[in-house]
Amino acid sequence: MIKVMLIGSGNVSTHLFQAFSKVPDVEVVQVFSRTFSNDFPSNIQISDFTQISEADVYIICVSDNAIASVSDQLPFENRLVVHTSGSTNFDVLNAKNKRGVFYPLQTFSKHKEVDFNEIPICLETEKETDYEILEKLAKTISKSVNKIDGNQRKALHVSAVFVCNFVNHLYHIGSEICKENNIPFHILQPLIEETAEKIKTLSPEEAQTGPALRKDSKTIEKHIDFLTDSTQKEIYKILTNSIQNVEKL
Repeated sequence: MIKVMLIGSGNVSTHLFQAFSKVPDVEVVQVFSRTFSNDFPSNIQISDFTQISEADVYIICVSDNAIASVSDQLPFENRLVVHTSGSTNFDVLNAKNKRGVFYPLQTFSKHKEVDFNEIPICLETEKETDYEILEKLAKTISKSVNKIDGNQRKALHVSAVFVCNFVNHLYHIGSEICKENNIPFHILQPLIEETAEKIKTLSPEEAQTGPALRKDSKTIEKHIDFLTDSTQKEIYKILTNSIQNVEKL
């Protein structure tokens, strides 16, 4: 049995708790939260670091800016403490404890269920013996466990921002254009799904279509003229140029 404490009560902590709760080899002994949360059983929630119980792994699930401060407040030494950030090195954690990273590569919304078994978990530790503990823990909830160093994790995180956060923002822009023209956004749903499905069998370069790829200048000009928002116009031009520059490589 691996005993885990979750520090933080946001999206990542909530989903980790749900995943760990479904496996018999892991026990979440405590969840630290500044305020009471209905997402966790009341009997395991604490709001004071002096109430911390002993665990095999302490997982800090807070904003990147708060990781160091939280780590400094932990009232113990020589225990395995990890964070879940994709863009932060483990050396921000206080060196009084054994340090590492437990980074699930996924977008989490608190009340949107995910299948953790399909989520890649990226691990890094200072010591191999600590890695073995994290690997054993990760494998209880995911079939994709990866040894990823700090630089690789930063590259993954930047890539994830492009393929997830930026793409979702483009969905938002598309939905706004639809709304302004009295078009239900769900009409685009099959196109969105097919675009995501294609890259399971094709590279993104092979899957690229559209007027930018075809260098269809008349259509591109019509689209730019149609857009009334200056930011949308600029994004359209930048992405069009980027697609066309890929073709020149």
